[in-house]
Amino acid sequence: MMKKTIVLLILTFVVTGLSYGQFALGVKLGYNANKLSTNLDTVKSQFNSGFHVGVWTRIGKRLYVAPELQYSMSGAVFTNEGNLQTNNWKQKIKIGSVDVPVLVGFKIIHSDFITWRIELGPQASFNVSKKVEDENSVLGPIKESSLSSMSWYVLGGTGIDILFLKLDIRYQYGLNQLIQDVETSGSTTASFDTKNQMFVVSLGFKIFGKK
Repeated sequence: MMKKTIVLLILTFVVTGLSYGQFALGVKLGYNANKLSTNLDTVKSQFNSGFHVGVWTRIGKRLYVAPELQYSMSGAVFTNEGNLQTNNWKQKIKIGSVDVPVLVGFKIIHSDFITWRIELGPQASFNVSKKVEDENSVLGPIKESSLSSMSWYVLGGTGIDILFLKLDIRYQYGLNQLIQDVETSGSTTASFDTKNQMFVVSLGFKIFGKK
């Protein structure tokens, strides 16, 4: 169902762009650094490095819509520094997601050689790969089933196009909890209230159309 929805969205964007008369298509890859926040004073999270790869489109002229499709790897390392039923646990989380951002952009500077853009919009992320590893001998409370299957983000940023290349710098903020309430001992549960924050840098290459 998810795959059919994504394919339908891509076809809709492409057909709309071609009929509109101003359409560009390209590929992209880049680096992302994210941190999963938590409201628990005894649990600390550190920044994690990941990557993303995908395709981008752009529909419109000075004001445009930019749907994208990408695969991203992100995660976190949680360390318990207090007493949450289990002591001194450390867990590493890895998440692979299919991301569908839909941005609205405006070209502040635009020429055949260089373009400077600003962009803002939502993103739906489907978490297709989830892995939780214990980093020491103490079992932590987070399970793969604790991780949400879908996340929503709002993201914004800026970008520069030089001929057929494009460089994007973005920040995205999670709108929903990525980790559900977890069982710590027996029927006792703890709420991590975890939302994902991510800094993204990507390099794109145009393969078709006008930017």
